[in-house]
Amino acid sequence: MNASVSHNAFSAASSAVATLRAEGLGKTYGAITVLSEITLDVRAGEIHAIIGENGAGKSTLMKVLSGHVSPTAGELFLEGTPVKFKSAVEAEKAGIVLVHQEILLAPDLTVAENLFLGHEVGRGLFTNDKFMNRRAAELLAQVGSTARPRDRVGELSLAQRQLVQIARALLEERKLVIFDEPTAVLANDEVAALLDIIRSLRDRGVAVLYISHRLDEVQTLADKVTVLRDGHMIGTWSAAGLTTREMAELMVGRKLDALYPHKRPAPAGAPLLSVSGLRVEGTPDKISFDLRPGEVLGIGGMIGAGRTELMEALVGLRASTADSVLLNGTEVRHRSVRTMMDAGLVYLTEDRKGKGLLLEEKLAPNLTLQALDAVNPGGLLDKRGEASRLEKAVSDYDIRVRSLRLEAGKLSGGNQQKLLLAKVMMADPSVIIIDEPTRGIDIGNKSQIYEFVDALVRAGKACIVISSEMQELVGLSDRVLVMRAGKIVAEFRGQEINEENVVYAATTGGGGGVGEDSHDHSNNHTRTG
Repeated sequence: MNASVSHNAFSAASSAVATLRAEGLGKTYGAITVLSEITLDVRAGEIHAIIGENGAGKSTLMKVLSGHVSPTAGELFLEGTPVKFKSAVEAEKAGIVLVHQEILLAPDLTVAENLFLGHEVGRGLFTNDKFMNRRAAELLAQVGSTARPRDRVGELSLAQRQLVQIARALLEERKLVIFDEPTAVLANDEVAALLDIIRSLRDRGVAVLYISHRLDEVQTLADKVTVLRDGHMIGTWSAAGLTTREMAELMVGRKLDALYPHKRPAPAGAPLLSVSGLRVEGTPDKISFDLRPGEVLGIGGMIGAGRTELMEALVGLRASTADSVLLNGTEVRHRSVRTMMDAGLVYLTEDRKGKGLLLEEKLAPNLTLQALDAVNPGGLLDKRGEASRLEKAVSDYDIRVRSLRLEAGKLSGGNQQKLLLAKVMMADPSVIIIDEPTRGIDIGNKSQIYEFVDALVRAGKACIVISSEMQELVGLSDRVLVMRAGKIVAEFRGQEINEENVVYAATTGGGGGVGEDSHDHSNNHTRTG
């Protein structure tokens, strides 16, 4: 798409003074240019979205604008006055705050202590805990959090911690609030509440910068959209004048074919995986299902429905019992990650940073961690073999990396996910479980992940996909099981697989969905064929 002729981009100049203006902004790290010639206006009473692929420079730009990182070129103007922030603290004092994608809270402190950290209220050595707890409760209610002021942050769920972090940003009046992927870990109702909060900030005259990979969210929320690609600014458009597909094409710089692979004929043949009477410890219900060669089985449901717990129990990461688990026709009696992997099943965790990768280690040991016997015959490290496998994985999975000696934590989210996929595929499994395959990943990398999944099942393997992204679940799956409160409450196939049916079943437990015949799941037992 030629953006200059397809849409009318906004002029950088305007009669109104911008809350924050960047002129010719640039950032380099050594010989590597991350940002180049960024000129951008952010105005009061406006939600301005910044979109781009992983590695486009979005987060770096936000860190520069909020004082976390100093630019190597260009200038910043706050309400028309040149500014140079020496730190994020200086930027906050000037009225600019960044809500990070990563959780930056002290886990051993209470919610209230985190909210007021560095801004404690009191006299001398004594803090006014009563006031801070009362104000914390008000802020938590404002963002729709169920956490309490005296709760320890380390005991909260990831979603609740993100809401606390957002509440902290609202502690004082701001001129500009920057949100970097704020909804990535939130449930649908929490997302809706947060978007309402952001709209209320705009209505109060606050300027808002918003980064998200969820383009439907951007289209619904934003007034303007700026696209970054490879550290360069492609342009700024009215959000109302762009479709989500056009946004995606501007991000990647090319026309996009259909995002999801064409569905295959209904799979046949003996099951690769047969699970009978699997019960997660602490739950009363047994669950059974089959999985056939060439099938993508989607697992749907709201956050907390028990999807991840079920798959972790299957692979031995959670205590459980089962009547039988047959994999490639052989019963697996003592389930653990190792025995399941040896039998032909691997699990790709939803928490790639916390559980999937060793972020401070180089790429090679991350890749081969689950296949040490193959890489290290006789217990001796075969560095040449390890390097060769890494080169092949980088090529096969299109892991975009400046150096093969880079630490895993230095990769973008999409490239981390591709490295994690390459890691679990080192075992040459016949069944692959992928939990939240594209969470926090840009549209270009999403398309590649979907192509990888399609290639796997076309080669006769089978895949289980857990996804909270409804379009993804519908677009990828040949069959969908919907969970609610630890049970399978519905099964959908073919034309039955649509967002309305899945949401209806997930929220009500109604197995029939919308306008469909009911499926019997009274025994939580479903078989294909």
